[in-house]
Amino acid sequence: MVDATQTARSVGSMLTVRRGRGRLHWTDVFTYIYLGFGFFLMFAPVVWLVLSSFKTPSALQEFPPTFLPLGPITVEVEGYDDSLLLFDVTMDDGSVQQLAQVRRIGIMAQMVDPDAPDERLQIPINTREPVRELRMAWENYRDPLERFNFVSYLWNSVIVTLVATVITLLINSMAAYALSIYEFRGRNAIMLFVIGTLMIPITVILVPVYIVVTNLGMINSLWAVILPGAATPTGVFLLRQYMLTIPKDLIEAARMDKASEWAIYWRVVMPLAMPAVAVLGIFSIMWRWNEFLWPMIVLNRSEVYTLQVGLNSFQGELDVQWHYILAMTVVTLIPVIIVFAFLQRFITTGIASSGMK
Repeated sequence: MVDATQTARSVGSMLTVRRGRGRLHWTDVFTYIYLGFGFFLMFAPVVWLVLSSFKTPSALQEFPPTFLPLGPITVEVEGYDDSLLLFDVTMDDGSVQQLAQVRRIGIMAQMVDPDAPDERLQIPINTREPVRELRMAWENYRDPLERFNFVSYLWNSVIVTLVATVITLLINSMAAYALSIYEFRGRNAIMLFVIGTLMIPITVILVPVYIVVTNLGMINSLWAVILPGAATPTGVFLLRQYMLTIPKDLIEAARMDKASEWAIYWRVVMPLAMPAVAVLGIFSIMWRWNEFLWPMIVLNRSEVYTLQVGLNSFQGELDVQWHYILAMTVVTLIPVIIVFAFLQRFITTGIASSGMK
């Protein structure tokens, strides 16, 4: 008994031992490096996207690319009507001098000293570097909102996302309620069939769904984007798994109080399943906000374009306006980030309780 007690104490002391103040174990260092690397992989592309959205078209085509949005500096030179680009030129003696470019001819450039513009110098282009400064191209955001119908695209996406999310939550929660609360023969087979639909590629059902939408006269209507994806097997599975954890005694008590099935669904089950509903709401917002293929098929008029289809209009056969695409991509990310920031506390609880991996 004494040996067992001493062994337990020694094990407990090993488990509760604390490192010295200010000391880091090698596992701590490895953990910090691992987390830092994961943080970099997740957020570096987003930071690059945001910074690139402020670059001019010429800056986006530079190679090697720059991380910050840099713009060339121009100077006013006496005797020239237009501003001239400023360069750092390495002279023959190894000194560096700032010269302004008058014109470029092949691999040579005619340049002048801004302080002595009377004399022109022939400079090889490989001996110079442009003088640049941090410059935000705000017109990348301003022009699409002023010159194009992008505000209308934004409003259409908001309508589609909100209405589709509400309908998705209502339909999926009703189906999950029936498959989790009611006891009837074939319930598991129906649920297996619902989950089995996840294995069907979307390209297989595009043509049949398009024919149905066409026969209903919903082409070039936002309802053609909202209704076809209202019921999702993922949402039914997530909500059903969560509702299975609700005690049956609450349902029976509500029925003994002569509550209707609608009252049990709306006042008892839905409030208790709110974490899973919030998770499905986040997923639905992300799905509908970023949906591109189906809206591009059923929407042919620019008046009903959503954001993702509107972004595609900046891409032509011979020219791609990357500065507009990057800027408006950042705009499309803002609503999703806001929704996730407010509802992210429900994600862990909802997914863990629903058993979804």
